[in-house]
Amino acid sequence: MPDELVSSTVQLPEIGDVPRHVAIIMDGNGRWAKQRHLPRAAGHKQGLESVRAIIKACIEREIKYLTIFAFSSENWRRPEDEIKLLMQLFLIALEREVSKLHENGIRFRVIGDISKLDSRIVDCIRQGEILTASNSRLFFTVAANYGGRWDIMQAVRKMMIQAPHLQTNFTEADLSRHLALADAPEPDLFIRTGGECRISNFLLWQLAYTELYFTETLWPDFDAASLNRAIVSYQQRERRFGRTSEQLAAAVPQQAIYKTNRDRSN
Repeated sequence: MPDELVSSTVQLPEIGDVPRHVAIIMDGNGRWAKQRHLPRAAGHKQGLESVRAIIKACIEREIKYLTIFAFSSENWRRPEDEIKLLMQLFLIALEREVSKLHENGIRFRVIGDISKLDSRIVDCIRQGEILTASNSRLFFTVAANYGGRWDIMQAVRKMMIQAPHLQTNFTEADLSRHLALADAPEPDLFIRTGGECRISNFLLWQLAYTELYFTETLWPDFDAASLNRAIVSYQQRERRFGRTSEQLAAAVPQQAIYKTNRDRSN
């Protein structure tokens, strides 16, 4: 497994001032619209503007991975009219935005059980993933019909099919390579907007040592300045990964030397 993709429970990942990977639950579209006496659709449409703004902000801050939670496996419990609206907006966004992502060197993909989505949406997803496959400026992932428990279960199934000889004698690495985000580093920073303080079945495996940031800001109001505040909070955290503060302090000079030598070799 490459250095940048190490498991935080197996090896110590490299830590930087700017998170490599930001994961976001975009909450508050409906409440944003309600506060303005607008239909919920207006909140979801404005939320798309925030997605555009945060993609741009991530690129400017040299964040390499951005993963957003667009539709959870539990969101099917919402009113039928709202689900229909969300799917329509998702299709429109795919048709209008993927080519722009490609023009800006962004790789796009969707994780989740997309077999339950409309065939037109699935076609747009696959076309977008193929179109942007060679891009590397930003790795932009959308979780749609995704759940953290689903992710772990599907990884177990794939592992058992591809390596049945492992049975119960398998390692964390054996399983993790089949997770939906197997080729991305674990998120350094998780953001949830809208005031709720839970992770709601999002990236359960991957968030083991992620720094969590919750804000009252509703998603349509979340902008580059909001992202900056989240990053500042992240920079003030002490990421110990099971170690003591004293161990962390002693390791800092060595980490600085490692980073300097690596930068010189690039």
